[in-house]
Amino acid sequence: MYVVINGGGKVASYLARQLLDHGHAVAVIEKREDVARKLAAELPGDPLIVLGDGCDSVYQEDAGVTRADVFVAATGDDDDNLVACQLAKIAFGVPRAVARVNNPKNEHIFHALGIEAISSTTIISRLIEEEATIGDMRTLMALRKGDMAIVEIELPVDRCVVCGKQVAELNLPADCLIVALLRGDDTIPVHGQTEMQPGDVVIAFTKVAHERALKKALTGE
Repeated sequence: MYVVINGGGKVASYLARQLLDHGHAVAVIEKREDVARKLAAELPGDPLIVLGDGCDSVYQEDAGVTRADVFVAATGDDDDNLVACQLAKIAFGVPRAVARVNNPKNEHIFHALGIEAISSTTIISRLIEEEATIGDMRTLMALRKGDMAIVEIELPVDRCVVCGKQVAELNLPADCLIVALLRGDDTIPVHGQTEMQPGDVVIAFTKVAHERALKKALTGE
């Protein structure tokens, strides 16, 4: 992928490094000259560093947003992130815009405008709530606007209600799909004839609203 990142702070620089390490092409727009020079010196490979304001179409064009797969606004200012993402989507037609949201109260604004909003505060609170209320079910990843998730559910060793049954026989909630089983050190791709065993860890794709129903269907709890 080609990813353009607006912002050169700790979050943005870490993201850029991770993407570069995974073989993606990256451009970073940063308006502070000293930070831009530091990024150019420290980031691996040869990323494009654009000195300028990511809320300005001139600098987005310099960064190649017209050919970007993803635009990420990762500054510490929600207003700047919103403007930059809107500009990338409307003026340059970037297919996917993702924004760091510093104040969780602003998330709904980003979502209403079709921008994927990521708030560390919201993620942490959800993880705490899920750990407290869903127990041995863990959310591995929330997707898109947060209505879909990949979850991990460990089947009980004793009194397993689905063990010995084939996946095709299970009465799962709507919009839930079992993707794989973790059994010891093995990862087992799932098909309709796959049978579950006590202690298996189920990896499933589900609507967030159906997480509890999925857990009940697999564990009886």
